[in-house]
Amino acid sequence: MKWTRKNPGWVMFAAMIGLLLFLWGMAIPLAAAPDPIGPAAKQFAEGARVTVWLTLISGSVGVVLGVIAGLGKLSAFAPLRWLCNFYVWLIRGTPLLLQILFVWLAVPQILPDSLQISDFACAAIALALNIGAYNTECVRAGILAVPQGQVEAARALGLSPFQTFMDIVLPQSMRVALPALANNLASLVKDSSLAYAISVVELTMVGYRIQAESYQPIPVFLTIAMIYLILTTAFTTLTAALENQLDVGRKRQENS
Repeated sequence: MKWTRKNPGWVMFAAMIGLLLFLWGMAIPLAAAPDPIGPAAKQFAEGARVTVWLTLISGSVGVVLGVIAGLGKLSAFAPLRWLCNFYVWLIRGTPLLLQILFVWLAVPQILPDSLQISDFACAAIALALNIGAYNTECVRAGILAVPQGQVEAARALGLSPFQTFMDIVLPQSMRVALPALANNLASLVKDSSLAYAISVVELTMVGYRIQAESYQPIPVFLTIAMIYLILTTAFTTLTAALENQLDVGRKRQENS
């Protein structure tokens, strides 16, 4: 594969390197800014890294949940279908902030004292459950978009139901669902700011602390907005390049 500027792989590589350089080097230019930004440059950088980790962890788990629940909603087993429908209905019908607070308050009551988890883990669980419900509908729509004739042809060739799903249905359905999944991921970057409600020291919580100490909310929240814009741009660039890569692969396959 040639790494040219027109190649989506090059764009993905550049976006990942740019994101890493930004996360670990953003404190340098921020340190040159006037008060209250400069003295808190390291805090902004640490908060941005926590935001990215929260997004990646909950986003990855959310994709898995979306695939499982999407299959469950299409299952012929009625109780499983009802359970997945109830999950999507419950999560999509309640505020994310309420879900974060519920997980944060309920988990300590469920788990024994020896298995208590951190506030970060509680936020990641709530965010994963939330985005998983939205991913469910994206995955379900992608699976339904795969022509039934391809499934029947695969079964006629002797492929098992699992092989048919993994080799035929899943790759095509994820290609169809990718734009919607990418949109959910970009929203998750911003939704992760609600983790401040349970004292997770992510980017928004850092901003609240700095503006409370400096009494200068405008420069603080402008800086936070700029960082969020850069993060969402990096994530959307990565997903757009991945989408283009899949399109290129599909066109090559159709032309071959």
